[in-house]
Amino acid sequence: MKVPIGWLADFIDLPTRDPYELERILVSLGHEVEGIEEFGPSFEGVVVGRVEEARPHPDADRIRFCRVDDGTATRDVVCGAWNFEAGAVIAYARAGSRLGTDTDQPLEVGSRKIRGIVSHGMIASARELGLGDDHDGIMVLNDLGAATDDDLGRPLEEVIGLGDVVLDVSITTNRGDCMGIRGLARELAAYWQIPLRDISPSFPTGPENSAFEVSIRDVEACPRFVAHQVDGVRIGPSPLWMQLRLLAIGQRPISNVVDVSNYVMWELGHPIHTFDADTISGRQVIIRRAEEGEKLETLDGVVRPLAAGDIVVTDPSGPIALAGVMGGASTEVCETTTSVLVEAANWHPPSILATSWRLGLRSEASARFERGVDPNLSALATARTVELVALTSGGMPRSRAVDCYPIPRRPWTVDLKARDVSRLLGPNPPFGEALSLLERLGFGLDRDGRSAHVDVPTHRADVTRPADLVEEVARLHGYDRFPDLVRHGTRGGLTPEQLAVRRLREALVGAGLTEAQTLSFIGQDDLDALGLPPQDPRRVTIRVKNPLREEEAILRTTLLPGLMGAMSRNVARGLKSVRLFETGRVFTAGDDPEDPRIPFQPFHLAMVLSGPGVDVFAATGLVDLLARVAGRRLEIRQDSVAGLHPGRGAVVTCGAADIGTVGELHPAAVRKFGLEGRVAVAEMGLGPLVSAGPSWVLEDVSAYPPMVFDLAFVLADTVPAARLLEVVQESAGAHLESVELFDEFRGGSIPAAHRSLAVRLTLRAMDHTISDEEAAPIGRGIAAAVADRLGGVLRGSI
Repeated sequence: MKVPIGWLADFIDLPTRDPYELERILVSLGHEVEGIEEFGPSFEGVVVGRVEEARPHPDADRIRFCRVDDGTATRDVVCGAWNFEAGAVIAYARAGSRLGTDTDQPLEVGSRKIRGIVSHGMIASARELGLGDDHDGIMVLNDLGAATDDDLGRPLEEVIGLGDVVLDVSITTNRGDCMGIRGLARELAAYWQIPLRDISPSFPTGPENSAFEVSIRDVEACPRFVAHQVDGVRIGPSPLWMQLRLLAIGQRPISNVVDVSNYVMWELGHPIHTFDADTISGRQVIIRRAEEGEKLETLDGVVRPLAAGDIVVTDPSGPIALAGVMGGASTEVCETTTSVLVEAANWHPPSILATSWRLGLRSEASARFERGVDPNLSALATARTVELVALTSGGMPRSRAVDCYPIPRRPWTVDLKARDVSRLLGPNPPFGEALSLLERLGFGLDRDGRSAHVDVPTHRADVTRPADLVEEVARLHGYDRFPDLVRHGTRGGLTPEQLAVRRLREALVGAGLTEAQTLSFIGQDDLDALGLPPQDPRRVTIRVKNPLREEEAILRTTLLPGLMGAMSRNVARGLKSVRLFETGRVFTAGDDPEDPRIPFQPFHLAMVLSGPGVDVFAATGLVDLLARVAGRRLEIRQDSVAGLHPGRGAVVTCGAADIGTVGELHPAAVRKFGLEGRVAVAEMGLGPLVSAGPSWVLEDVSAYPPMVFDLAFVLADTVPAARLLEVVQESAGAHLESVELFDEFRGGSIPAAHRSLAVRLTLRAMDHTISDEEAAPIGRGIAAAVADRLGGVLRGSI
């Protein structure tokens, strides 16, 4: 939000106008300043002048000959504008002045002959001075209330008060009360402990009340609606001082009535809308939800379809405004308008947010209503608007406004205890000082010893609990005043599960993978690209109600689409080897076991690898790495897995449960993602890897050397290697220390559809050295178990 420092000064006596000091203070109060800009003249040498004579040029039809008094002399000027006569006070660019000094090529004003008459300088328009878009005529300063005859010869920027510094302040979504100059001035007044100079509108009124009847059919949609009629308005330009303030905040001046609406919105933070009163049929204003099929042509000339949740302002003929977002074209204030209805209403923030996003209509008004506007501000905003409309257009307000406020919002009470402050902030500030800080911010107090009942003003909808009050104390006290101390209390830190996840991530990074974070939204096309069959459980998805685009219309049931998309983008940019992993939630259609109101959202870990040397064993090796780091026994069972290569896919099991899959992506799926070659993938649930495992058990260490020997078995290809290891472990006896698979061999004397698998066993006893004679029976027992349970044949002899 743009904040001119001079506008702030209307509300408080600023102790400093140093923009950098103001930036420091606003940041300390929680309002980030994103930029500091100077709003000053883009011209040099322009003074206030008066036209003494204006008559047609003797040798041209479309230009005039003028004599201009610039305070030092009367000079001849040829001018092409016809919107002024003798006596007009104007902006006179003397010969030698410069226009457009904020551009790369400023205009040097000089003296030149035009149709036989030497013109000394020029009479400038608003566009030529950089003060607006109007180029149809010159600026008549006395008509704009900006200068008089007493100002002749004075620099124009000095006379019109041009020159200010503008702060670009970022207002957080919970501080709708600071979306106006007055709101930020209130914050600074609390900081400096100086009074806030609030506005008190006053204006003459006619004898009649506003002739409109207002009906609110949905109180939640519109808690309050205030309307005030002003008759006899004359549409024209707004005063120059108002135009300059609007230009400083980036708003284009349009007309007096429209400019007043924008001015008050920026000043008070309450959006205003003005209707052409004569175009509202039946003198009735009805606030309701839109009906399906209704349409509204908005001020930008677009006919927009309305949805059932939209809030609309209507008359008996139908919608005339899209509440909180944009007005309707049928009731727009225009040059022929003579009577206006000023509206300051309060709208339901979530509804305004939904409507503005659905229609792509983001406006300054919707930005304020989305944050929440105090309904108790509506009457003041209406009165201020009516005051300025009457001042700038010559209109006469009706004697009373129409104010529909079915359920007035009252201040609410939050109980604050001294321990709430000390628990969060420490010993400073003391409780009494904390309460004083809250009083400076406008909170009402009823203290009762070590506690207080705090009345929250209605403009502070973000304060609902003691912690919110403590935050207010902290920011006004000053975050930089709190010492750097380690607080006492219960131990914090990461949970065992979080620590386990961190170890897995560090292991994968150490193995050469890069962690990625992808969106939780995917499209059906992503699941199609993976080649998932219709019955695959990952096809049962949750659809987003209001997706930004169809490609992101469902919540992901697998991490692979996001990672594959990231891989595809990296390969397209020239990377030859891409190895990514991600940990994140997937979303299933089943109910969460702890809270059935929400879907089950388990954490998954997924990996994708491509490039030279990548195959299924690269992925299975990483799964083995994760098993070792997690201290879990994971088995990889070859199987047919949807989306994976028919002969290079497997299921990962932990105990009796299947927890994931690993293998090479199906070649068709690889091509769908615009890739070539082999792509290895793995995805598994994180829960079994990070959940609390068995407690550590300390065992005695044997002082005797191990007995190490190898066994090789011929097994059918259908027998998994993991099954062999399982049988060996179960039959080796109590002296088995470890067993590992170290070789696979095919061909030679090995029958077709068979392979040789070799295992290395380590035996160790606690009380003696195991001899060959003692190891031989153990080996024969293992061979017998493998033959009996797996049909394996021992190669060689024991």
